[in-house]
Amino acid sequence: MQVHREDPGTGCTSREKVLNERNSRHGKPFLTLRELIDALHEAFKTDHVNIDDVQDLMTSYRSNPLEWKKYAKFDRYRYTRNLVDEGNGRFNLMVLCWGEGHGSAIHDHANAHCVMKILQGELCETRYAWPTKYKDKEETEEPEELKELEGNTLGLNEICYINDSMGLHRVENPSTVNPAVSLHLYSPPFSSCSVFNKQTGQRTSCEVTFWSKYGEKRNREIQDSRCPEDN
Repeated sequence: MQVHREDPGTGCTSREKVLNERNSRHGKPFLTLRELIDALHEAFKTDHVNIDDVQDLMTSYRSNPLEWKKYAKFDRYRYTRNLVDEGNGRFNLMVLCWGEGHGSAIHDHANAHCVMKILQGELCETRYAWPTKYKDKEETEEPEELKELEGNTLGLNEICYINDSMGLHRVENPSTVNPAVSLHLYSPPFSSCSVFNKQTGQRTSCEVTFWSKYGEKRNREIQDSRCPEDN
């Protein structure tokens, strides 16, 4: 399967506004979560997937807590990943839950495509350039502080896209009083990625685990697994 992108734009796009205007103009209904999952399965049936079309599908879903609440499992100390659908092995769809002030480590996406949509609250995305030693495939022990490229704040129903050619990123809930929830699609699925130290650029492998699957919590040993620098 090949996943490609035709739109050369940046990660956080205005697609949501454009699609909302188009849907309103043509009286096109928004998708339910079940319809979104079915449409994604259909889109990933082929061996050539346009990730821009996938973003359009993600945009066409309007957040409805009655649909995603059963997947939203929070932890007091860190953000959680909660699997919604495995996509026949071609993508993972998951709900991430961010308590007040929770954030991810700076990380890559293991050569996968990532589409993120806000279901509740706000999230800040900060994007960083790859450290030169990894970009040039000449790994050294020389410290190299990560260079910040841009920052964006995403609100309800907005989407964001990133892949490794666009750099690394960190996602965090800026609120000290309100939790946040986001919907993420990764294609192809991956079980580990790299996290990076902001000051030195040093990377560490991190296993990607789920706090819950299909609305059911997993065992405590798996729940306790976490990446360095997650908070």
